Amino acid sequence: VMEDVCAKFVSQKISKTRWRPLPAAALQPPDLFATGSWDNEDNRISIWSVGHLGNVGLDGVYQGEPQLLCDIRHNGDVMDMQFLDQERIVVASSTGTVTIFRHHQNNQTLSANQRWEKAHYHVDQDTCCGGAACTGIICNNPEIVTVGEDGRINLFKADQKDAVRTIDNADSSTLHAVTFLRTTEILTVNSIGQLKIWDLRQQRNEPSQILSLTGDRVPLHCVDRHPNQQHIVATGGQDGMLSIWDIRQGTMPVSLLNAHEAEMWEVHFHPSSPDHLFTCSEDGSLWHWNTSTDIAEKPSFLHQGGRSATYLPHNTSNQSIVSAWLSNDPTKDRMEITNLILNQTLSVNSLDVLGQCLVYGTDAEAIYVNRQLFA
Repeated sequence: VMEDVCAKFVSQKISKTRWRPLPAAALQPPDLFATGSWDNEDNRISIWSVGHLGNVGLDGVYQGEPQLLCDIRHNGDVMDMQFLDQERIVVASSTGTVTIFRHHQNNQTLSANQRWEKAHYHVDQDTCCGGAACTGIICNNPEIVTVGEDGRINLFKADQKDAVRTIDNADSSTLHAVTFLRTTEILTVNSIGQLKIWDLRQQRNEPSQILSLTGDRVPLHCVDRHPNQQHIVATGGQDGMLSIWDIRQGTMPVSLLNAHEAEMWEVHFHPSSPDHLFTCSEDGSLWHWNTSTDIAEKPSFLHQGGRSATYLPHNTSNQSIVSAWLSNDPTKDRMEITNLILNQTLSVNSLDVLGQCLVYGTDAEAIYVNRQLFA
């Protein structure tokens, strides 16, 4: 597996890595990604090219490491980062500020396009209105939702100066991550093991639903929604466990899967093959979870497009495809887990997957690109 991976040492700890989204009709593989750094005196947002098709070796494998196209200074640690569109990247800072950077492709420069100073802040004697870290952002152009350590949720629109909506005391604990469930609904995870669903059409500042891990109130650090089945959500937290939730039923996870030995920092369903999921951890591992049916010739559960889908008998009248992620014990007979990193010791802070490509960043001051995920 490892021969397909290109490493680039970048002399800064990488906190976030994100592929630039491809245009809707694009057939080419992803070509650009962005990184953000943390815990450096001078943090940066950088845009990288994965290396050129011209560098294909005789065996058809890409040669050459990622090339830095441009970078720009960022005030504070980069806590989260999302592309808004092909040119703009929204960045969350430990200072509480949220900035949109624009990548100018004609002359390969980055500039700050828009900034919401202290979108997140604490008000108390010690800090005197000091910023509170903005811990998570999610975009659905032009909308941007941010969450923070101040328990606040902001809804911004690109090109609008003021927040469209702010829920000030959305949570009494730190909000760590946020995702869209649908265009009008978001889901947040917090530091006491709760998922909260917010309907942005409602004026009340209360969640419409609360789900939680029973017992230990383990902080949740990351969340991702299944790309085609909006009721399926994956979360990861301080104890390294992977939790799969069906928000239509109950208030507890459908399955809890033993995973990493330390904090799980990110979880991502593959956007076009969501029977594949990826998680990374403080323990230096990056896992590929595969529930697809090629493993053991099981009936096909989650395939998209023209391939067949097997309907499983349901007691309810409306037959729906049962996701492999929702079976009572997905690990029993149709889950294959591969650690994609051997002998890594420092934290893998971030990963992103698109098409055949995986990019991840570490505290070992390196970024890695794998272009043959499913080879």
